[in-house]
Amino acid sequence: MQLYPAIDIKKGQCVRLRQGKFEEMDVYSNTPEEVAKEWERLGGTFIHVVDLDGALVGKSVNEETIKKIVEAVNVPVQVGGGIRTIQDIERKLNLGVSRVIIGTKAVEDPNLVKEAIRLFGPEKIVIGIDAKNGMVAVEGWEKVSKLTALDLCKDMASIGVKTVVYTDIAKDGMLMGPNLEYTGLLASETGLDIIASGGVSSLKDLENLEKVNVEGAIIGKALYTNNIQLDEAVRMFERGE
Repeated sequence: MQLYPAIDIKKGQCVRLRQGKFEEMDVYSNTPEEVAKEWERLGGTFIHVVDLDGALVGKSVNEETIKKIVEAVNVPVQVGGGIRTIQDIERKLNLGVSRVIIGTKAVEDPNLVKEAIRLFGPEKIVIGIDAKNGMVAVEGWEKVSKLTALDLCKDMASIGVKTVVYTDIAKDGMLMGPNLEYTGLLASETGLDIIASGGVSSLKDLENLEKVNVEGAIIGKALYTNNIQLDEAVRMFERGE
């Protein structure tokens, strides 16, 4: 199982939110690139970055910081937040980002996803699906649509998507454990590589996710609060020791 230590950026700082609420934010570092270096030093093999300002305003805001992160590490980086156009995707890939995560726009404009896959290949495009009670939320989690996460996953699979980051908003930043039942359902019903996000609080949570056959897990707050030691998690889940 691939592990993805997370770096969420707001105003150039590394932060964590609780349940996606911008008013409930902890700042962990003013130099996110140093955090990325630390995750790599501890054995991280893929880094997950979210431009929170970008997700809210609908365009990339923290590009300079993202560039610094990519240049600071030798492992691949995937980035989401505010990616709405083919040009946005191209710009991120030109920064050296390995994979670009499309969120809100995948709901509004599946043709953009289709075009992105045609131009850049399915290995470069990840779809971010965020849900509240199984219903897809968009625009920095500010709005909930009438679409279920399962239906959206199936739609995405039909146009050539291979990988989805699934976030359960109610769990995010709460250290309460992931939504195993629904995440497992997505993995088994869609044939997609599902990366679980939200609520991972312990090695036990990672163990449970592995049992429901997800491709990977994003670990955020649990790393910053030392509930999970990244080097230990990598040994257990990536190297199978």
